[in-house]
Amino acid sequence: MQLNGKTAFITGAGRGIGRAIALCFAREGCAVTAIARTAAEVEETAETIRKEGGKALALVCDVTRPEHITEAVQKAQAHFGPIDILVNNAGGARFKPFQDIPLAEWQQILDTNLTSVYHGIQAVLPSMIERRTGRIINISSVTGIKAIQHQSAYCAAKHAVNGLTKSLALELREYGIAVHAICPGGVKTRLAEEVMPGRDKTNWLLPQDIAQTALYLATQSHRAATDIIEIRRFDSEPLAR
Repeated sequence: MQLNGKTAFITGAGRGIGRAIALCFAREGCAVTAIARTAAEVEETAETIRKEGGKALALVCDVTRPEHITEAVQKAQAHFGPIDILVNNAGGARFKPFQDIPLAEWQQILDTNLTSVYHGIQAVLPSMIERRTGRIINISSVTGIKAIQHQSAYCAAKHAVNGLTKSLALELREYGIAVHAICPGGVKTRLAEEVMPGRDKTNWLLPQDIAQTALYLATQSHRAATDIIEIRRFDSEPLAR
């Protein structure tokens, strides 16, 4: 098992990409703390892991509230020990013309997709720095690389996540901490259906495709550094730089 003896803290693990990463890591021997806002969903993720013989702790948490994240990290460390891998996956989106976005909605999108990443990293960093080891994986998006119409707030947040990832990769390397971002294209999730109900998703990626990429990063050699991985549909055009 590639992650035997490791511990992971995964946000937004009640469904979609976060759930897939939690299951994938657990099947590789990792003790997983799964957090999400919806108790039934995150407990289902943890129960699935336990039924398969893995170790899981389910916690209800609002990632936009720093006190929630701090408390959840403390509970995870008390239960499984220090956190080796942080996966900042929680996110949300609303797509509409820029002029139709009220300030409160703009702020909510930034809080959910960007500031939550800040909260998560701040909570786990002291222990990682003290132990001089750790891995942080931020789930971003292709909208963090290219512009997409009517996705300005989401695009701004994900561009910022990518910038934060690259900056921290330099800042934290002296402590042996690796920082990565994954930028998927369209993934078949409930969120995608909610914000893009009319799109044909026949050939879209599946959450387990992103989970396999997260596993690759979580097990990468300490001699190598990967900043951002872009994943697109096989039938789509390569992303322009």
